[in-house]
Parts: sequence; C-alpha cells; structure tokens
Amino acid sequence: MTWTMTPEPFDSADAARLRWDYYDEVASRYWGRPATADEIEDGLTDDGAELLGDPTGDFVVGRFAGRAAACAGLVLVDAEVAELTRVFVRPEFRGTGGGALLLAAVESRARALGLSRLRLDTRHDLVEARGLYAKHGYREVPAFHHRDPYAERWFAKELRAA
Repeated sequence: MTWTMTPEPFDSADAARLRWDYYDEVASRYWGRPATADEIEDGLTDDGAELLGDPTGDFVVGRFAGRAAACAGLVLVDAEVAELTRVFVRPEFRGTGGGALLLAAVESRARALGLSRLRLDTRHDLVEARGLYAKHGYREVPAFHHRDPYAERWFAKELRAA
C-alpha cells in the first residue's frame, strides 16, 4: 500500500470531506465530546477555505491505496511566506508515514510558488501535530498573530531550495 499526494481543489468532494473530518476532530477534542453535525457545519461556514485556491493558496490531498486519507493547505501571506493549515491525517491511516509525506508535498508546493518560509499555529492539546511539526524541522516561534482565539502555539520552518 502506498501514499500519493496531489494538488486538488479545496472544494472537491474528497477535499471537502477531509476538511469536514478535520474540523470534526479538532472541535471534538477541544470540547471533550463529539461535535454535532450542526456545530461542524457552523465551524466550516466562512472559515476562509476559499483562500486555499489559486491565487491565494494551495491544497493537497493525500491518498493511501487510492482512498482520500489526508490533507493540508497553504494560505499565502506575502511573496515569501505562507501559512500551513488544515493538516490532517484520518486516524485509521496514522502511523503509515502519511504525515511526513504530506508535509513534504506541501513544502514542495510552497517552494514551487517561490516561498521561503512556512508558518502555522496550533493548540496545546494537538500534541501529535506538534510532534510531527517538530520532527520535520518546524521550530516554535513567537506568536505572529492574535486573530484566532484557539491558537496557542506557533511554528515556522525555513524552506531550502530543493
């Protein structure tokens, strides 16, 4: 079984379902209970996903043995920097190397766009994500925004030319 990572419109059927599952997981973990369908839909409404498409961003879908299993997006900040967002591997596919391949694919896309730095924010309780970022060269940095009340930790990575 192998992974493939490909750019895909953020609103394709598979990408939309992955974004739904991503929000379901992060909301459920935050509230300590399963999120309802209405809460998930409300959270996805006006969430800025349209920035994950050209010319303001990019979106990658990872498939394991042909099944949509992971996603990550980029939102351009300026000519050199993008924010990494909606990084998600479905639980049943974790531990198969998909997270590392997903980050590599998004970083490659960022380099192709001429970017030299990726940054992201996350929460304290998303320890698996924080571990993945640290393992792949993302370093904790001071807060670079205060627009998201859920952001508690900030990371960045300098991209080297491939």
